[in-house]
Amino acid sequence: MTEDTISFDDLGLSPELLKAVGDAGYTQPTPIQEKSIPLVLMGRDLLGCAQTGTGKTAAFSLPIIDILSQGRARARMPRALVLSPTRELAQQISENFTTYNKFHELGQAVLIGGESMPDQQRALAKDPDVIIATPGRLIDMFERGKVMLGGVKILVIDEADRMLDMGFIPDVTRIVELLPRIRQTLFFSATLGKEIRALADAFLINPKEVSVAPPASIAQGVTHTMISVPKLPKEKRAALRKVMAGEDVQSALVFCNRKKDISVLRNSLRRHGFEAEELHGDMAQHRRTETLAAYKNGDIKLLVCSDVAGRGLDIQGVSHVFNFDVPNNAESYVHRIGRTGRAGREGRAITLVTSEDAKYVDAIAKLIRVNVPIRPLSDIGNQEPEPVEERPQAAEKSEPKSDAIVHEKKESRHSTRGRRSESKNNGSEKIPARTSSGNGARPNRARDSERSVGNGRATSGDSDKVIGMGDHFPDFLREPSRPKRGGKS
Repeated sequence: MTEDTISFDDLGLSPELLKAVGDAGYTQPTPIQEKSIPLVLMGRDLLGCAQTGTGKTAAFSLPIIDILSQGRARARMPRALVLSPTRELAQQISENFTTYNKFHELGQAVLIGGESMPDQQRALAKDPDVIIATPGRLIDMFERGKVMLGGVKILVIDEADRMLDMGFIPDVTRIVELLPRIRQTLFFSATLGKEIRALADAFLINPKEVSVAPPASIAQGVTHTMISVPKLPKEKRAALRKVMAGEDVQSALVFCNRKKDISVLRNSLRRHGFEAEELHGDMAQHRRTETLAAYKNGDIKLLVCSDVAGRGLDIQGVSHVFNFDVPNNAESYVHRIGRTGRAGREGRAITLVTSEDAKYVDAIAKLIRVNVPIRPLSDIGNQEPEPVEERPQAAEKSEPKSDAIVHEKKESRHSTRGRRSESKNNGSEKIPARTSSGNGARPNRARDSERSVGNGRATSGDSDKVIGMGDHFPDFLREPSRPKRGGKS
């Protein structure tokens, strides 16, 4: 029988599970599912390698449901454990498990940071068959005595290379030491470097290796472009806007290496008319969940994010991935661009390259075995959009402020104290209102992380537009402050 005629009926799954798969709209397994499911049903340890978006979650969740359908979990002792590097991936695995489990009565619990611990403890009290967890929260629950791991029969370590990148391997190793020695272990990774193979040797027993694509391979439908840009942050942001203006962007992810740059870039894009939001690890979990849901529903066009969104998330219809920063780890490039060109679709991966990124570009080319020429920014002929005014939103008050804003506020308080007291003493002009509403309220400066003040002129972002004072600027505000002599302060 050829690969073209293989269906889920040929993989040995139960009729109830086949019905659930059919109801979900799937008729033909992906290569990783076709090769993995029979081996898992046989009880073999598995080392699976496949690029993102190939259906790895179903490759282990479908046979696990069939295996666990016989028997039941004991009190606080799950029978299967799935370890995930990120909260978002854990939630996605849970959603898939719920879809396939519709005709079975297997319970599950999701243990991730940033969510209510009492709610998760109540879920554990229901004696779930499957626990899907991030390593840190699982260890926390174990130390509190809320879960015991002596009954785990199947362990899944998903996105193992991401676990390594994020420094979770010590936690994973500790968890494995708490599990029974006789168990079935499924180890999945998008890449198989030396370190990953060393981990597999430590965790697996005589595993069967399944690889449906060369390590660190890239989707065939993705077009790669690298563009030389200035390294100064302001000029680099302008270059990104110019590149975006020349693309037909339907839905895009914009990756930054540092979390502190995400809010600055997101605010800059919004000021210039782009519909952008942010996603990073410092956000509260409920905000991360809401932002991802809005992005998947099409309410958000651009998502500026860290690598927390670069692994495992199944987001359909992403037309572009923009690397605002070249990733320091070449394997992260594979996972970032894996968000586009999924399921046979076409996608665009555009990376901004500065003069300091040469060694990272070389590492990427060596890993993916593709030399991507670096184009000059002058090749991009479209004009970037003009800045637009945006009303401050109450929800944005909690956004982190850049060091420049904090410095500006401190300087403003010191420099205006003398001026205000001088005006009060001599009865001269009053400082005009700074808001258009006329209520004298202070402006919300947290909206503009690129604002600078000098010689009585305030500029916003990449624009030279005067704000706050209009055309009238009282002369006494330009005078240097004089210290008060005598009297009470």
